[in-house]
Amino acid sequence: MFPIRDHNPSDRTPFVTYALIALNVAIFLLYYPALAADGRALGAFYATWGLVPVDLFAAGEFHTLITSQFLHGGWMHIAGNMLFLWIFGDNLEDLLGHLGFLLFYLASGVAAAMGQYMADPVSSVPMVGASGAIAGVMGAYLLLFPRARIDILVIIVIIFKIFTVPAWVMLGLWFGLQIFSGIGADAAGGGVAYWAHAGGFVAGAAFIFPVWMRLGGPNYWRQTHGHPPHEEAEYIRTTNSRIPRVQRKRASPSAVPDHSRVPAAGRRRRSQGPWQGGGD
Repeated sequence: MFPIRDHNPSDRTPFVTYALIALNVAIFLLYYPALAADGRALGAFYATWGLVPVDLFAAGEFHTLITSQFLHGGWMHIAGNMLFLWIFGDNLEDLLGHLGFLLFYLASGVAAAMGQYMADPVSSVPMVGASGAIAGVMGAYLLLFPRARIDILVIIVIIFKIFTVPAWVMLGLWFGLQIFSGIGADAAGGGVAYWAHAGGFVAGAAFIFPVWMRLGGPNYWRQTHGHPPHEEAEYIRTTNSRIPRVQRKRASPSAVPDHSRVPAAGRRRRSQGPWQGGGD
């Protein structure tokens, strides 16, 4: 099960999200194909530019808090990370602005790295990947748009099925999996940096909390019921192709506003909160 898109289009072109994806891919292509066949050389490269917890303070390798965010351990690693960034990054950039989103992204990555460091500060296993920074984006997304619709692809043997679920279901399950896996994993043994994921997720929610409060906090949820504050995208099948296209509905200036989802100021629906109710 993994997400393939959301129904939450952005109003501005997410240049920073695109640039981060391009930069991650470019850096990966510069070193991985050349070093993948030589495990010792690849390991030495990761040890130099990845975050090695035991060396962070002992050797003052603080630059690896940033450089490690742009390295990946394989094709599936970078593909999965860039997919998540593509889906969730644009909406945070839309809200925070280009520079604000970049700072948020990097800060989430640093917080995620520190989470993995605290899990095992004497580990000599290099940590690489943008997962922690992207987890921060996901944590912020959950706080802002808990009921935004997410399409997930579920693969059962040879059956491929797309389901639409609220963001809180998909992101909540993902976060729970990181905690559960982190508890049972050996932080010193390599593998997936679960505590970096969990740390980045919590940090992202904490970093975006002041923004959420400025938007109204709980009142923002009451007004939007956890949905995006604009019309959501609808994916429909065309008559000439099975590839879905996006149709975004926008009310004309003269149209009567629809108060069923976003109530007017002072008006609230008591039967639904941001985490429950129909409409999905």
